[in-house]
Amino acid sequence: MNKILSLIIIFFLSLSCSKKRAENEHTEIENYVKENNLSGQFTDSGLWFSLDVLGTGAQPSKLSTVTVKYKGYLLNQSIFDQSDDLGVTFSLSNVILGWQEGIPKYKVGGKGKLIIPSTLGYGNKKVGTIPKNSVLIFDIELLDVL
Repeated sequence: MNKILSLIIIFFLSLSCSKKRAENEHTEIENYVKENNLSGQFTDSGLWFSLDVLGTGAQPSKLSTVTVKYKGYLLNQSIFDQSDDLGVTFSLSNVILGWQEGIPKYKVGGKGKLIIPSTLGYGNKKVGTIPKNSVLIFDIELLDVL
């Protein structure tokens, strides 16, 4: 009985910590957007996006294969990854949730910014030079939907 109670307490404490982290990240994103005078909007999941250029071509779904030119960086502006001018081709079903939700908002030729909370990125895992629980920022251009 004590083990079950302990597991329940641990579960609710972890939910509380996750909720607090999500609230803190939302505030960090709001501050970044304000400080950089950006125009865009939040989705219900916490993703922030801008449609600087909507584009006029095909619009992908979460299951599409796309070619995207991008630059990824953290809130402190340190770049952790970027494509060349030809972009990178991949299936949206194989990337982080923030890209699965964000990229389909654009049509081919579209450009904008995705600001992704850690819950839609890499969560509490350190990946390469990206620290765990990091908000990710991507400048993106949708080059093609295959």
